[in-house]
Amino acid sequence: QVQLVESGGGLVQAGGSLRLSCAVSGRSFSTRTMGWFRQAPGKEREFVARVTQSGSITSYTDSVKGRFTISRDNAENAVYLQMSSLIPEDTAVYYCAAGPQFHTYPSKYDYWGQGTQVTVSS
Repeated sequence: QVQLVESGGGLVQAGGSLRLSCAVSGRSFSTRTMGWFRQAPGKEREFVARVTQSGSITSYTDSVKGRFTISRDNAENAVYLQMSSLIPEDTAVYYCAAGPQFHTYPSKYDYWGQGTQVTVSS
Protein backbone atom coordinates (compact mmCIF):
# COMPACT_ATOMS: atom_id res chain seq x y z
CA GLN A 1 0.00 0.00 0.00
CA VAL A 2 1.21 3.49 -0.87
CA GLN A 3 0.03 6.61 0.92
CA LEU A 4 0.59 10.16 -0.25
CA VAL A 5 0.24 13.34 1.82
CA GLU A 6 0.49 16.78 0.22
CA SER A 7 1.42 19.98 2.01
CA GLY A 8 2.47 23.53 1.24
CA GLY A 9 -0.68 24.97 -0.25
CA GLY A 10 -2.08 28.32 0.77
CA LEU A 11 -3.10 31.81 -0.29
CA VAL A 12 -0.62 33.83 -2.32
CA GLN A 13 -0.77 37.01 -4.38
CA ALA A 14 -0.34 36.91 -8.13
CA GLY A 15 3.34 36.82 -9.01
CA GLY A 16 4.22 34.97 -5.84
CA SER A 17 5.62 31.50 -5.25
CA LEU A 18 4.72 28.35 -3.39
CA ARG A 19 6.41 25.00 -2.96
CA LEU A 20 4.21 21.95 -2.66
CA SER A 21 5.51 18.78 -1.07
CA CYS A 22 4.22 15.23 -1.24
CA ALA A 23 5.41 12.72 1.32
CA VAL A 24 5.08 9.12 0.20
CA SER A 25 4.97 6.11 2.49
CA GLY A 26 5.08 2.49 1.52
CA ARG A 27 7.38 0.49 -0.65
CA SER A 28 8.34 0.94 -4.26
CA PHE A 29 8.37 4.74 -4.33
CA SER A 30 11.50 4.80 -6.48
CA THR A 31 9.87 2.50 -9.04
CA ARG A 32 6.92 4.79 -9.68
CA THR A 33 6.30 7.78 -11.88
CA MET A 34 5.09 10.72 -9.81
CA GLY A 35 2.70 13.35 -11.05
CA TRP A 36 1.04 16.54 -9.94
CA PHE A 37 -2.53 17.27 -11.02
CA ARG A 38 -4.98 20.03 -10.17
CA GLN A 39 -8.71 20.52 -10.13
CA ALA A 40 -10.45 23.87 -10.12
CA PRO A 41 -14.12 24.22 -9.10
CA GLY A 42 -16.42 22.98 -11.83
CA LYS A 43 -13.57 21.64 -13.91
CA GLU A 44 -12.06 18.25 -14.53
CA ARG A 45 -8.83 17.17 -12.91
CA GLU A 46 -5.94 18.12 -15.18
CA PHE A 47 -2.32 17.12 -15.55
CA VAL A 48 0.26 19.64 -14.34
CA ALA A 49 3.65 17.90 -14.22
CA ARG A 50 5.26 14.46 -14.05
CA VAL A 51 8.66 13.01 -13.29
CA THR A 52 10.15 9.62 -14.08
CA GLN A 53 11.28 7.13 -11.47
CA SER A 54 14.88 8.34 -11.53
CA GLY A 55 13.96 12.00 -11.75
CA SER A 56 15.87 12.45 -14.98
CA ILE A 57 12.89 13.24 -17.21
CA THR A 58 10.12 15.71 -16.50
CA SER A 59 7.25 17.15 -18.48
CA TYR A 60 4.69 19.89 -17.94
CA THR A 61 1.40 21.10 -19.27
CA ASP A 62 1.92 24.12 -21.51
CA SER A 63 0.31 26.62 -19.17
CA VAL A 64 2.92 26.07 -16.43
CA LYS A 65 6.09 25.61 -18.50
CA GLY A 66 8.81 27.96 -17.33
CA ARG A 67 6.96 28.68 -14.08
CA PHE A 68 6.67 25.31 -12.32
CA THR A 69 9.36 22.74 -11.55
CA ILE A 70 8.76 19.18 -10.43
CA SER A 71 11.44 17.24 -8.59
CA ARG A 72 11.77 14.17 -6.42
CA ASP A 73 14.02 12.85 -3.70
CA ASN A 74 14.00 9.07 -3.68
CA ALA A 75 16.06 8.95 -0.50
CA GLU A 76 13.39 10.98 1.29
CA ASN A 77 10.39 9.43 -0.50
CA ALA A 78 9.18 12.86 -1.51
CA VAL A 79 8.15 14.78 -4.60
CA TYR A 80 7.95 18.54 -4.91
CA LEU A 81 6.33 21.16 -7.09
CA GLN A 82 7.99 24.56 -7.06
CA MET A 83 5.53 27.12 -8.40
CA SER A 84 6.60 30.63 -9.36
CA SER A 85 4.99 33.60 -11.11
CA LEU A 86 1.62 32.34 -9.95
CA ILE A 87 -1.51 33.65 -11.64
CA PRO A 88 -5.16 33.48 -10.53
CA GLU A 89 -5.79 30.75 -13.11
CA ASP A 90 -3.50 28.48 -11.07
CA THR A 91 -6.06 28.43 -8.28
CA ALA A 92 -7.10 24.82 -7.66
CA VAL A 93 -6.74 21.84 -5.38
CA TYR A 94 -3.40 20.24 -6.20
CA TYR A 95 -2.95 16.47 -5.96
CA CYS A 96 0.13 14.31 -6.16
CA ALA A 97 -0.18 10.85 -7.59
CA ALA A 98 1.93 7.72 -8.10
CA GLY A 99 1.69 5.39 -11.04
CA PRO A 100 3.54 2.66 -12.89
CA GLN A 101 3.86 4.54 -16.19
CA PHE A 102 4.95 7.96 -17.42
CA HIS A 103 1.51 9.26 -18.31
CA THR A 104 -0.52 12.46 -18.28
CA TYR A 105 -3.91 10.78 -17.80
CA PRO A 106 -5.21 10.71 -14.22
CA SER A 107 -6.65 7.24 -14.82
CA LYS A 108 -3.12 5.86 -15.25
CA TYR A 109 -2.17 6.75 -11.68
CA ASP A 110 -3.24 4.33 -8.97
CA TYR A 111 -2.40 6.18 -5.75
CA TRP A 112 -3.51 9.72 -4.85
CA GLY A 113 -3.10 12.16 -2.03
CA GLN A 114 -5.96 14.08 -0.43
CA GLY A 115 -5.03 17.35 -2.13
CA THR A 116 -3.88 20.77 -0.98
CA GLN A 117 -5.61 24.04 -1.83
CA VAL A 118 -3.71 26.73 -3.73
CA THR A 119 -5.41 30.10 -4.06
CA VAL A 120 -3.86 32.93 -6.06
CA SER A 121 -5.36 36.36 -5.54
CA SER A 122 -5.22 39.09 -8.17
